[in-house]
Amino acid sequence: TETGPVVTAGIAGLAAGAVAMALGEYVSVSSQRDSEQALLAKERRELLESPEEELAELAAIYRNKGLSPATAQTVAEELTAHDAFAAHVDAELGIDPDELTNPRHAALASAVAFTMGALLPLLAVMLTPASVRIPVTFGAVLLALALTGNLSAYLSGAGHARTVARIVIGGALAMAVTYGLGHLAGVAGI
Repeated sequence: TETGPVVTAGIAGLAAGAVAMALGEYVSVSSQRDSEQALLAKERRELLESPEEELAELAAIYRNKGLSPATAQTVAEELTAHDAFAAHVDAELGIDPDELTNPRHAALASAVAFTMGALLPLLAVMLTPASVRIPVTFGAVLLALALTGNLSAYLSGAGHARTVARIVIGGALAMAVTYGLGHLAGVAGI
């Protein structure tokens, strides 16, 4: 099998995948940011229109967290006096208005992560003879998934073995199904 068309298709797939991942992440994070901004605007409006009800709501949040009614009222009053908006969006929404998600950063990170993950299998396709290309590429993908899982576990503080196993097994199943469907399509002449 000639390597040129396979490499061309691999590079095209890498580029298309990176763009698709970046755009998907951009749309997703933009939607999340829009929702957060709408919630923040609603909270600003509620603080202007009904500050007493908002103070009572904040005090109730702290009572529900275990503070006595008097302490909850004092905490709510002091936080509201310091920065009402920040106090309410933190307690009610769990949002820091100064640290909203950035869709451009998320899109770039997604594109870079996809590209880095796709390079190892692409190199396997480019550098191995046709007779062993499929098993070597399968192994390269599993290695890339294991590295990704390890990095993910490290960054999240999760258990390494379980995270890596979940990612590698899921990737292996996805590759097996894709290979099987491709094989069936090829046999059927599609």
